[in-house]
Amino acid sequence: MSVLSVLKERGFIEATTHTQELEDYLKNNRATCYIGFDPTASSLHVGSLVCIMALAHMQRQGHRPIGLVGGGTGLIGDPSGKTELRKVLTLEQIDENKAGIKKQLSRFIEFSEDKALLLDNAAWLTSLEYIPFLRDIGRHFSINKMIKAESVKSRMESEDGLTFIEFNYMLLQAYDFMELARTHDCLLQMGGSDQWGNIVAGIDLVRRTLGKQAFGITFPLITTASGIKMGKTHKGAVWLDPERLSPYEYYQFWVNTDDQDVARFLRLFTFLPMEEIAAVDKLEGVSLNKAKSILAYEATKIAHGEDEAQKSLKAAASMFGSIEIPLELLPSASIPRGILSCGADESVPTSSFSREEVVDKMFVVDLFCNTDLCKSKSDARRLIKQGGAYINGERLESFEQIVTEKDAKEGEILLRAGKKKYHKIILK
Repeated sequence: MSVLSVLKERGFIEATTHTQELEDYLKNNRATCYIGFDPTASSLHVGSLVCIMALAHMQRQGHRPIGLVGGGTGLIGDPSGKTELRKVLTLEQIDENKAGIKKQLSRFIEFSEDKALLLDNAAWLTSLEYIPFLRDIGRHFSINKMIKAESVKSRMESEDGLTFIEFNYMLLQAYDFMELARTHDCLLQMGGSDQWGNIVAGIDLVRRTLGKQAFGITFPLITTASGIKMGKTHKGAVWLDPERLSPYEYYQFWVNTDDQDVARFLRLFTFLPMEEIAAVDKLEGVSLNKAKSILAYEATKIAHGEDEAQKSLKAAASMFGSIEIPLELLPSASIPRGILSCGADESVPTSSFSREEVVDKMFVVDLFCNTDLCKSKSDARRLIKQGGAYINGERLESFEQIVTEKDAKEGEILLRAGKKKYHKIILK
């Protein structure tokens, strides 16, 4: 099966250019492909996973992926999918963010022995001269076509409009494609559906300047069954960096997947065989919950390693009771089988506080806010009113309740918000 067929079957592809020629090219060549990553933070998040997993599938099928960090274009900002001007980054910030991005991509993609590359477009964009660029590159672009691109059109219709430097982004991304085609024989660019106009512009520039046929693939915007953009929660982005979001919290994000999304997310965000995933479509109730545990385990293993996946699984068993994963359910998954009883909970998010500052002095709701279980005191008030706040398994009845010595069992306090969000306090 070709990599294009794999990506189609698993639900990655929204659109392709030159579909038959692309299929032939991928079947008959060790292709080099690339996806650009915006270095606006030192961590990628779950919203980037479709792109990352697509690069991983390309590599698994014998092709060479390039992760292109937009160190040059990041100094301008991509207007695609945005309604306002992006914050301008310094070179130091971009370098720091680039290091974090490579560390995360290395969990999904093998970079050794030239199997994959991580490049920064600042290497060629920051040395460009304006007049030669306009003369040699700008002459190939039609303003009429550029303003029809959805990324440009939506910004022009917004209240803030589109700045001139952002309007140049399409030229620079097209130049990236041309440069990678020239120096690395990279003839395939992939990206989110909002990148279609930029990708097509790059294909046209490669043809005009190098006389080569290039290709493009776009991915659909992934939303949950409830219509929420993938990776967004009430606490913000679901980060891949364990310093920003613990592996246990990452595991819990996947465990809480909507029933309607389980099979689809197994196809997109794990490497488990399609014939095994097909059986999940028929599951419901308890059996489907076990499939969610496998989804969470596999996703956590890929992003954070097997050890962290096992710790998170054990912590979940400790918090919510024993978990039993039957041998016949998604048998290719490496999750421990049989009954996993309550055990160590070292992966549950934990904070340390001074006993003198807490006992007989601090309101319980302040602990909920200080541990990010609640965003604010008003959020905590609502949680208590709805009966969803617990301390050591006992429902919190009053907003004015103060932590007492009896709450500090063996120097620890266990907080719970709702059914599945825990945080352990250690008193020193």
